[in-house]
Amino acid sequence: MAMLTVRNLPDDVHRALRVQAALHGHSTEAEVREILASAVKPEARVRVGDALAALGRKIGLTNEDLEIFNQVRDKTPAEPLRFE
Repeated sequence: MAMLTVRNLPDDVHRALRVQAALHGHSTEAEVREILASAVKPEARVRVGDALAALGRKIGLTNEDLEIFNQVRDKTPAEPLRFE
């Protein structure tokens, strides 16, 4: 797992982090990890699989429709690239 060092953190910010961590029952380090994770990976982010599933439901795609796609698609194996 990666490590991160934050330099020149103001004392009042460090104090606020310690207080917030204590309120949540975490160590300061665990609290910082939680804050960073929620900042860069918010729960509201769009996930491709979820978006495709929602689109399928919206247009009324059924399992029968998908079966038709499987019947008519080309099943010929792809030719590997050649670098000659």
